[in-house]
Amino acid sequence: MFSIKGQVALVTGGAVGIGQAIAIGLARAGADVAIVAPSADVHQTQQAVEAAGRRFHAVRADLMKPESAARVVGEVEAALGPVDILVNNAGIIRREWAESFSETDWQEVLELNLNAVWRMSQTVGRGMLERGRGKIINIASLLSFQGGIRVPSYTAAKHAVAGLTKALANEWAAKGLNVNAIAPGYIATDNTAALRADPERSRQILERIPAGRWGEPADLVGAAVFLASPASDYVNGHILVVDGGWMAR
Repeated sequence: MFSIKGQVALVTGGAVGIGQAIAIGLARAGADVAIVAPSADVHQTQQAVEAAGRRFHAVRADLMKPESAARVVGEVEAALGPVDILVNNAGIIRREWAESFSETDWQEVLELNLNAVWRMSQTVGRGMLERGRGKIINIASLLSFQGGIRVPSYTAAKHAVAGLTKALANEWAAKGLNVNAIAPGYIATDNTAALRADPERSRQILERIPAGRWGEPADLVGAAVFLASPASDYVNGHILVVDGGWMAR
């Protein structure tokens, strides 16, 4: 039920952090994997995917540019075949008090964290609809449910990603597509480096996590494989929280 052998997975932001862990996890579950990365070194991801016996392809692209989605999908499908699994992971975060938040930071976060998710989902979704099957997994956040502090654009984008996930599921579930999201808790990645470096904020966060630790990117792999596999064929429009218990507090 959890095998995705022979399928093609496309993971945005797959060179580092959560995206890298998911890309490797999908390869170990049997998928050929393509990743999108703006400039980061893809060697480590490629090595792990190929070690799992799967094909690998990397696309250099800036997903903030509207024209990138069609180019990325075209290149991936030419290299590996039709995309069966799309993981919309790429994202950035900018921190500043709301009254001082810049227009540039607002627009850039929404462009990558929301607009690129929409464009990639629409572009890949069209092919999936023609074939009558496909899995789309968006990376949401605890800030899809909460407001956060000093991250207004990130919070707005992640609330919207949760809503878009449900909207696409409503339209596409009856046509053979599953659209769901994973909402990671506090995971040790570059995006949370500032929080982990702040002794007071790090302590406050850890005190609320029942598991008593920051999550690791590998903690999200099981959820991703589940949502990519036949095991989740009747799961639609769901936001799966992987947070060490944070939301239970």
